[in-house]
Amino acid sequence: MALTLENTLNWLHGFDQVIEAKKAYLSQLDTPIGDGDHGNNLARGAAAIEAALEKNKPTDLTAALKTIAMALVSKVGGASGALYGTAFLEMAKTSQKTQALPDLLAAGLAGIQKRGSATTGEKTMVDVWAPVVTAAQAGELDQAVVDQAVQATKEMQATKGRASYVGEKSVGHLDPGAVSSGYLFTELLKTGVDK
Repeated sequence: MALTLENTLNWLHGFDQVIEAKKAYLSQLDTPIGDGDHGNNLARGAAAIEAALEKNKPTDLTAALKTIAMALVSKVGGASGALYGTAFLEMAKTSQKTQALPDLLAAGLAGIQKRGSATTGEKTMVDVWAPVVTAAQAGELDQAVVDQAVQATKEMQATKGRASYVGEKSVGHLDPGAVSSGYLFTELLKTGVDK
């Protein structure tokens, strides 16, 4: 399980297309428990990623991951830009030492947790990233792991971020950041990187 320049570009291209297709749904998920802008924010980031990769044409994995990170940080509003951007920036740093997928995803998760001061069980994207990293480290990452992690956020009460303001009313809603992270990992699996 290793990331390469080629499968990373395929991965993000797939993710960008899904975000564009699902932006209204993601913002709809965000409306009862957030600002209602998660989908539109990420769609702006997806367009920025495509433009940056086309303009910079990275020639190695580290450069690609860094380009993706910078596009997200500079173009996506709200917490999601900073969190996704930090994840890809930490992956870029780690990719200078290893291209092993479990190590890169673990670095991304550590970046998100540090930036957002979040841990599992708080109804955030961490609740998808953490089980995905654990499964990748065990060589058991598949679509079921991703789907279960996303669905598990529905019954959690949010204690972090804007969703925490609505308290118990957050229960029964999927976390939009968890759903978009689910799309991210679904597209990763489609590249065959887990084989």
